[in-house]
Amino acid sequence: MRHEIVVAPEAVDDLRSLKAYDRAAAGDAIEKHLRHEPTKESKSRIKRLRGMNRPQYRLRVGDLRIFYDVSEKSVAVLAIVSKPEASQWLKNKGEPK
Repeated sequence: MRHEIVVAPEAVDDLRSLKAYDRAAAGDAIEKHLRHEPTKESKSRIKRLRGMNRPQYRLRVGDLRIFYDVSEKSVAVLAIVSKPEASQWLKNKGEPK
């Protein structure tokens, strides 16, 4: 099933702040992995976040972490942050269960 991808304004700002190479890699990964199977977990790429109401998932793209939620027909990209900033972002913006 094809999901609609909705990018939050904060994630758009995150994308704009990236270097062109990283921006292209993030965009390609979002299209490739989140468009058709956003909940298909893997050992290294997609991970369901335990103990969190929001975000539900994390997509790893090199040194970037893309946090997103999945509904029936859409994927909401919430943030695109570097690996060192990921735990701080989760602490500040994530919603624990």
